[in-house]
Amino acid sequence: LDEPTTGLHFADIQQLLDVLHRLRDHGNTVVVIEHNLDVIKTADWLVDLGPEGGSRGGQIIATGTPEQVAEMEQSYTGHYLKPLLIRDRA
Repeated sequence: LDEPTTGLHFADIQQLLDVLHRLRDHGNTVVVIEHNLDVIKTADWLVDLGPEGGSRGGQIIATGTPEQVAEMEQSYTGHYLKPLLIRDRA
C-alpha cells in the first residue's frame, strides 16, 4: 500500500491499522509505504530508504524494528521516530 493514510481522519487511520494488523495476525505479509510516524511506529519491521529523496536517495539506510531504527544515527526516520516511542513508553 502506498501512503494509505493520506487524507484520512485520525479515527479512520486507526481503523485501517486494525485491519492491517488483523491481516498480519492471520499470517499475511503487508508492505506499506508511509510517512506518518504514528503509523510507522506500529510496524513490525522497517526498511528506511534515503538518505534524501530523488537522485540522492534510494539506498537502504536502516532496517529493523521501530525501536532499533530509532537508535540508528544515520536514519532521519529514526531521529523523528525516537521521541514518539519514548512518549508512548511514558
